[in-house]
This record gives sequence, structure tokens and C-alpha cells, in this order.
Amino acid sequence: MAVEARFSSSVDTVNARSHDAGEYLADVRDCDSSKLIRLRNQRMMLPAGGIRCMSYTVDLQGAARSTDRDRLLAAGNIVVSPSLWLWRPTLAFGESIDIRFDLPEGLQVAVPWPRDEREPNTYRLSSSPESSNAPAVFGRFDYREIAVPGAMLRVSVPRTRSDESDLVDSNFIFEWLRRTATDVSLAYGRFPNPSPQVVVLPVDESRRSSSAVPFGRVARDGGEAIELYVDRGQPLEAYLQDWTATHEFSHLMLPYVTPAHRWISEGFAQYYQNVLLARSGTYEPLEAWQKLYDGLERGRQSRPELSPNEATARGMRNGRMKIYWSGAAIALLADVTLRERSGGSQTLDDVMERLQFCCLPSQRAWSGPELFETLDKLAGTPVFMPLYRRYADTAGFPDTRPVFGRLGLAVSDDKVRVRRGGELQHIRTAITRADSAEAGHGEQLAGRKAAARRAGAAGSR
Repeated sequence: MAVEARFSSSVDTVNARSHDAGEYLADVRDCDSSKLIRLRNQRMMLPAGGIRCMSYTVDLQGAARSTDRDRLLAAGNIVVSPSLWLWRPTLAFGESIDIRFDLPEGLQVAVPWPRDEREPNTYRLSSSPESSNAPAVFGRFDYREIAVPGAMLRVSVPRTRSDESDLVDSNFIFEWLRRTATDVSLAYGRFPNPSPQVVVLPVDESRRSSSAVPFGRVARDGGEAIELYVDRGQPLEAYLQDWTATHEFSHLMLPYVTPAHRWISEGFAQYYQNVLLARSGTYEPLEAWQKLYDGLERGRQSRPELSPNEATARGMRNGRMKIYWSGAAIALLADVTLRERSGGSQTLDDVMERLQFCCLPSQRAWSGPELFETLDKLAGTPVFMPLYRRYADTAGFPDTRPVFGRLGLAVSDDKVRVRRGGELQHIRTAITRADSAEAGHGEQLAGRKAAARRAGAAGSR
């Protein structure tokens, strides 16, 4: 790939986000004088006074071979992060770079950045949390823009073999994503990001599992991208029953939360993945409460001597379930508190919607306390920060057993059942019920219920 970069004023430093990017770089020049620019320790040594234009070439295939996506090269597709080929100045808040691709006929590109609708193959890169390296896709791949409530998903599905030998139909992948993203809109009537990139990659056959979607992640890298690894050999019903995409999409309801408070973002996604799959009809309500109970119990038993903040600081090997479920407990307690205090007129969904309108997508990272302080302001009542102060630095796990009882849920031998007389049973019903605003979603809900019954129960994190 040949790159020409022109800047509105002289720049004296440009970098690529990956330390390995220099290995794939060649023929770096000041394009106004054609003078070569040297590299030292993976950095470009720009001349004194800076430059306003530079050109360079990148070995994209070589960069792709350095990743676990190199098997896609056989089909003529390159999936490689911009961190390995984009050299640029650091962007301050409010600054941006326009990037235009001039592609050979028949080739496509998919990147995580918002597209300029006025110019073909042109995108705008702005400052972002840069939480991880997002994928960029080059080649001939299945691409579709999928309309869902409040958003347009930009979906790319690269293949592992040539078009002549790969007879797998991608239509069911697009249908699965449309339904799943529509399910996530059941939180407050719209998908949380207006135009995210979604890249669906086939899982390495040597790493196949019983899950249709064994892995997913969100990258906030100049834009918001969701990367999903799938087993292309499984039927649509297995995809519809799988929770991975619902979990990853639910992450977009929050800004990027700093690694020190990862337990909040993971936990809220855990809570919503179960609640939304109940609202969609994939789970029966009692099944969703059972899955929530099972997950909360795993969190309770995980490193009881650590607080959520301590477990997160020590890493996934030292309390994975505490990290994934402490925030889910907080989300449940906050949701019930909001509904009870307001007599049902305010919910966690409402606060998430206000957050989306005021602050998302966000160009920066947020701390846990900053997020919870903002949520309290949006709620107009202190709910989130009192929970944070009570549990974030306290060893153990938030006690959700009393709220289960008040919701009319009894537990015996780790089995959840509905009992009569719970004072907040109306809140329990409301949490897992799709609002009437989504009445038009009814046909899809019926289809999801049928698919769920055919597929049977899936595993949970």
C-alpha cells in the first residue's frame, strides 16, 4: 500500500501505534522534496522544523502474516490493524484526519472510522480511547450495511478460501446480526452506536468449540468496532441462541471504561446480555433469572478476599468471575432501586438512553467513579455512587440475595423459582419484558422463541 500524508501545518513527530509497524515500512520520503526519511527504533526521524507532507509504502501482506488472521490471505483478503500501517501525529481532542482510499477495481476496504458520505472510500479519524487495535479489511469480501433501530451496521465477512471453493452462504450471518442488534435496541428503542463496524471472522478449525460464536471483542480505535469469531458450520438457530454478540453489542451502551474499573463495563454487559435475551424471547424470563443467579454465584465464589477493584488490578487469572459479575450485581441493584423509587417511571434503561444522547460515542476513556457520577446526574438521584462506595473497594461481593427475595424469586439447591407474594414482583416482570414501544418487534420475538426452543440451552460465561 502506498500512502501520501498531507498536513495542514508542519508536524515534527509521527508514530504508528504498534511497535512492530516499522518492520513493514519502506521508502519513506518527504513528498515535497523527495528526501528520504530515516527510521530509528520504530520511529520516523523527521527533519528539523518538521514536514507538511510525507509518503511511504507498507507491506500489508507481511503485516497480516504477523497476526492470527493470516489464513485469510489465501482467499485474497487482508485483515490487519491500522496500528501496523498508519503513521500519523497524535490527535488532540477535536482534531481529525481525513483518509481516502484509492482502490484497484473490484477491491473493497472496511475500517472502523466513520465514513464521509460525500466522498467515496473516505473516512474521518478522530481522537479516541484507543482501547485496542481495531481491524481493517482489504480484498473481496462479503459486505453489507444493515439497518437496525437508530443505526446502520457496517458488516464485513471475509472468507478463508477462494470464492470458487467456499460455498458457505453469508446471508444467515447478516440475518443473525440484524436480529441481535435489534434485540439490543430493546434497552431503549435504538442501537447505542449509529454506525459501528462489525467484522465477522471464521474461527480457526483447530480452535472450534461447541459455541457458534466462541469469541468477540470491542475495539474503540478511531471509531467503535466489534470483532466476532464464528463457526461457519453451525446453523442460524445456534447463532440466535448464542449470547456473545449480545454481550459485545451491550458494551456500546457505556463509554470505554479504564482498565482499572473493567469490572463495571463487563458487568453491565453481563446484566444486559441476559435481560435483553429475555426481552427478545430467546430466554424465558425464569431462565434469564437462573442465568443471572448462576453468574452472580460464580462471582461471589471468586476470590472472596478481594474487592472488585483489587481483582481487576490483579488481572483475569486472579478473579475472572468477580470481574465479570460484580458490575452485573451493581447493575441489578441500581435497576431495581431506580424502578422502586420512581414507582416504575425511571429505569436503568432510561439512564442508559440519557447517557447515549449526552455522551456517546465518546472520544476518551472514563474512570468508574466518573461514569457513576455522570449516571447519578442523569438519573437525578444518587444511586450509582453510593453502590460504588459501598462495594468497589470492599472484599467480597455485592449481596443480591435480598433483592432476589423481594423480586419474588426463591432459590433452593441453586435452582431459581418464582414464588408468590414478592413485594417487587412487578419490577421483576418489567425488567425482562419488552416495552410496548417495541410492539412491532413481536414477529421477530416469536421467531426467536421458536429458534431458542429448537437450539436448546447454550452455555454461559
